[in-house]
Amino acid sequence: MAATITNFHPLSLFSETDLCFNPTKLNFTRSSFITSPHSFPAIISHAHHQNTPPFSSSSKPKFKKTGVLDSPMKTQKLNLQVSPHRAVAAVRLMRIEFGGAFADLLNERGKGSGNNEMEYVERTLGFRTRDLEERDLRLVTDIVGGAIRWRKYLDYLILSLCHDEGSFRSMEPLLLQNVNLAKFALRPGAGNMVNGILRKLVSLKDKDSLPVPKLDGNDRAQARALATTHSHPVVVLLILFFSCFFICSLGTRANIAKGLTREDLVMKLNLLKVPHEPSLHLDDFVRVRRGMQTVIQNGFLKEGLCSVQDESAGLAVSVLDPQPDDCIIDCCAAPGGKTLFMASRLNGRGMISAIDINKGRLRILEETAKLQSVDGVINCIHADLRSFADSNKLKFNKVLLDAPCSGLGVLSKRPDLRWNRKLEDMEELKSLQDELLDAACKLVKPGGVLVYSTCSIDPEENEDRVFAFLIRHPEFQIDPVHSYVPPDFSTEQGFFCSCPVKHSMDGAFAARLIQSQ
Repeated sequence: MAATITNFHPLSLFSETDLCFNPTKLNFTRSSFITSPHSFPAIISHAHHQNTPPFSSSSKPKFKKTGVLDSPMKTQKLNLQVSPHRAVAAVRLMRIEFGGAFADLLNERGKGSGNNEMEYVERTLGFRTRDLEERDLRLVTDIVGGAIRWRKYLDYLILSLCHDEGSFRSMEPLLLQNVNLAKFALRPGAGNMVNGILRKLVSLKDKDSLPVPKLDGNDRAQARALATTHSHPVVVLLILFFSCFFICSLGTRANIAKGLTREDLVMKLNLLKVPHEPSLHLDDFVRVRRGMQTVIQNGFLKEGLCSVQDESAGLAVSVLDPQPDDCIIDCCAAPGGKTLFMASRLNGRGMISAIDINKGRLRILEETAKLQSVDGVINCIHADLRSFADSNKLKFNKVLLDAPCSGLGVLSKRPDLRWNRKLEDMEELKSLQDELLDAACKLVKPGGVLVYSTCSIDPEENEDRVFAFLIRHPEFQIDPVHSYVPPDFSTEQGFFCSCPVKHSMDGAFAARLIQSQ
């Protein structure tokens, strides 16, 4: 039996200490950006509306939609003045900005770190650094995540201190990790500009006088000020205020298919002196407050003994209630966190058809299933659910539709989502969710179960979609979830809902629907 580890981070987007913004949390040095679990990354320029690139016409990198460079560039000699983790972080952020790559999935095989990424540094920046070491990876993650998370406020800080807005806008999203990186990667004079801004920020921080937008004027002006202070698009901020605030947390699940119980996992964590506590809601989950890197470095994930998964995802699986001998289809499966948890609960009996339109992410699921010894009960299918449902004659007694959504419940882990969501995108998402629900219901056996889940806290993506579906499909009815999850997660309407502030986990939603016989 495998166990799940939940990694709970005290750093949160809207924690009690952050509701009143405290600029002193920003850590600045003149030559580097420092990020710790309790501090925001220092100055990073993320100007994304400008037209003049920081590269010469002969060296500007060309990105495909996947964020991969089209052609290699001639590299220069080894540059020891720029640290590899800063160079890699800069290139990662460029790929996210230019190519729309996910912050946590930066190439087709999901390998977004390590020596393979140094090639991108050479091809993009035109110089080589020393090799990226294992110890550098955490710094890369912190810089990239922090830069994306606080992009709007960091832009505001820099513009407040930069007298020539045109110069700032000309830097594009090549993030200014430090003065040396700016000197070597950008236009002449950029290093002086970065050095000057950093000096000003250090001085202001020492005086506790970092600039913060003023909360005055009409409602629209105040909303813009709050959005800048908390680094969110205005429309996302309004949805969050009408829904709930949330706290960052991660979850880790023990892999029962490997024969590791939660007690076994706890014993291993005790030996490593990793602070942890059992989940109050799921038998296979352990919440790790600090020391996730220790868990990773000791091979727990590589050996398939456990996996990182939020408790909210585990509770959504509990709503479906997978049992041995079940015939299940996971309609939007990749990269497979819920699929793998369901598979571990089948005890080797039954079958899960995992369908997804993304071939690369589906391949990750196949590889992870082998690693966790559950590949015998998972059949991966590369297809569009809508066309698959029209042509497929098979019916399943349990159907999970973990639908594409805005991700408003997981912004603490996926800060890139807040900048990739526009109002028109959310309208398109709701239409897509309706289409997928209509397709998924065709796969349910009479008397079978359909679970609709999201990682959003927006009622328009959750309850509203379910009620609209029930009007179109009166043969389905709500099966209250109180028999499958703790009462604290059950709403008056019979749905599952997790609130980040209330439950210290991701925001999520699930509805359990039964088709009439």
